[in-house]
Amino acid sequence: MRVLVVDQDDMSTQLIRSKLEAIGHQVVEEPVKNNAVERLAGDDFDVVLFDPSPLTSPRPMILNARRSVKNYPYIVLISQSISQEEALKSGSNDFLKKPIDSTLLLQKVDNAKRLIKLVRRVGDESEDFPSAGGVIAKSAFNQLFLSAMDRADRYGERTFILQISLNNYKELLEGSGSYAAEFAVAKLCQYLVLLRRQSDIIGQTAKNEYSLLLQRPIYETEPIEAANRFAQELAALKDIDSGRAEPAEILVSLIDVPTGAQLVEHVFKPNETVES
Repeated sequence: MRVLVVDQDDMSTQLIRSKLEAIGHQVVEEPVKNNAVERLAGDDFDVVLFDPSPLTSPRPMILNARRSVKNYPYIVLISQSISQEEALKSGSNDFLKKPIDSTLLLQKVDNAKRLIKLVRRVGDESEDFPSAGGVIAKSAFNQLFLSAMDRADRYGERTFILQISLNNYKELLEGSGSYAAEFAVAKLCQYLVLLRRQSDIIGQTAKNEYSLLLQRPIYETEPIEAANRFAQELAALKDIDSGRAEPAEILVSLIDVPTGAQLVEHVFKPNETVES
């Protein structure tokens, strides 16, 4: 990925460069904040690491950066004093406290990669899936997802995406044929519609994947509890296999927006025990 570092602190910049270039990322430095927005407007960067000091508020610059770009850059504030809550309310995706911990730096970049990949994949218009049986089309889900991203930028609101997929779809397709693979996907869809709450928005985001938007949770652990509940319920399925195929394998993953952190991941076959 291409990373823009906006910071006058040579020590932090050199640490970022050494760690990220060592694993194949391209790092560009811009010590002058006023030049950073022009750079973003004229070139595509996947990640922006930005120290807002001595600005009293980073929000105006972040909003200008968001408005000036064509793509969606993942913005991380790096600061000695800003908290994660303050960073999210400013419109950034996450923050790193100075002095920078190299392990946390790599973690944030992994989160950025995950969120950018999700944005591109859900927004890919080359293939859509029609609305049916309480499941909305991929294109409609993408509009709601983009709205959630926008609300994260504007108001610091957090949304969670719960992705549930037939993890061995390709193996079923190649080994047991299209009937077995499509049968398992259809059964998975039926169960998800039954398991979801009325307020849950569910869309088909791939041939073998369904995604739910969990918005404005009442308490911090609510999305994690929901992901674990879905995994436990799906692990009890008894008729997802067509009878002539290898057992279906289900993947349940919970991703935080706007940080891109993966909070939950369960991979299991029906009738297996899923740990919370």
